[in-house]
Amino acid sequence: MTKYYDALETRSADQRANDLAIALPAQIARAQTTAQSAGLAGIDGAKITSADDLVGLPVLRKSALSSAQKKHPPLGGYGDVSAARHVFQSPGPIYEIGNTSPDWWRFGRYMHAAGLTADDIVQNTFSYHFTPAGMMFENGAAAIGATIFPAGTGQTEQQARVAADIGVTAYAGTPDFLKMILEKGDALGLDLSKITKSMVSGGPLFPQLRQYYIDRGISCLQCYATADLGHIAYETDAMDGMIVDEGVIVEIVTPGTGIPVAPGEIGEVVVTTLNPDYPLIRFATGDMSSIITGVSPCGRTNMRIAGWQGRADQATKVKGMFVRPEQVATLIERHPEIHKARIEVTHDGSTDNMTVRLETDHSDEKHFENAVRDVLKLRAEIEIVAKDALPKDGLVIQDKRDLT
Repeated sequence: MTKYYDALETRSADQRANDLAIALPAQIARAQTTAQSAGLAGIDGAKITSADDLVGLPVLRKSALSSAQKKHPPLGGYGDVSAARHVFQSPGPIYEIGNTSPDWWRFGRYMHAAGLTADDIVQNTFSYHFTPAGMMFENGAAAIGATIFPAGTGQTEQQARVAADIGVTAYAGTPDFLKMILEKGDALGLDLSKITKSMVSGGPLFPQLRQYYIDRGISCLQCYATADLGHIAYETDAMDGMIVDEGVIVEIVTPGTGIPVAPGEIGEVVVTTLNPDYPLIRFATGDMSSIITGVSPCGRTNMRIAGWQGRADQATKVKGMFVRPEQVATLIERHPEIHKARIEVTHDGSTDNMTVRLETDHSDEKHFENAVRDVLKLRAEIEIVAKDALPKDGLVIQDKRDLT
């Protein structure tokens, strides 16, 4: 097996930037023919040639996509069902499209990095109904030329027997289900030793579970993907973060703002896909991660992220009212002298208390009292702190109450 899926993975920074300067304006132009055009009105797509140029564009949230789909089913004007081979429904409900052209969801790149070859037999235990996960992994394995058993979910004993009968060599599914299959196989006295590769997603891969597979001679690498965007990032044998897929642009931003955080800081994952069939510009995943600087030891040169580091929806109910990250962003927008803001919620035994901590050169807390009350709709204590004093953990709202 060749080490890399294609030449895109090892492009120089200049090559990648030059290629993006061609692909990104074309994708902006496509998005301007969809329901996202309202947010892109007046934008000269020809001038959007890099990730830095995306920063001034609005973030597209899943809630907006859902609302549009309810008004104009099924895709809300963001895609064309007639041009799709499949239509899926994810929880929400949210509808997505899919196609069967080679590596349409771009999973082949990840599965190749996980060691999959045309000689493998893949037991694909992701669901084949309603949601696209099963077809995503099927499409990627097919791009490599591997044989696929479309197992779907459940039926652990039957899964184990089939794996033994047909000589399955690779597993695709959630991290924990393979362990259930292997243990069932052990109990039944089945030989599942041909399984030497596993490709997992859709749940947490705990270190002890990965070690369990390694101890059984099974490599285990995970990827990060969503139903809307397809493949986003993946692990390689270097085990040093996740490489961003070549078909997307990833930004890490302060939740609720769309403003990029510094490398190493935790923020929300915002993705622009270069898929011409379903253009989504600055789509907010709701997931948190951070950028890892430098080049991966595996030799792939694209940006790396640290993997899943929580959810960005930090909406917190205080005295019966929700306080949301977007409100913190509004406060900063109205007062440019605020460098960064963070809300901390506590409870004194009888009532909720809210403290707004502000990184600013302004020394008078009272200067911000009216703005805080106007934006948050609640009274709060205001604390001014020095620049860079607030934690770089991606939180703009921290709930310190003991809710147990």
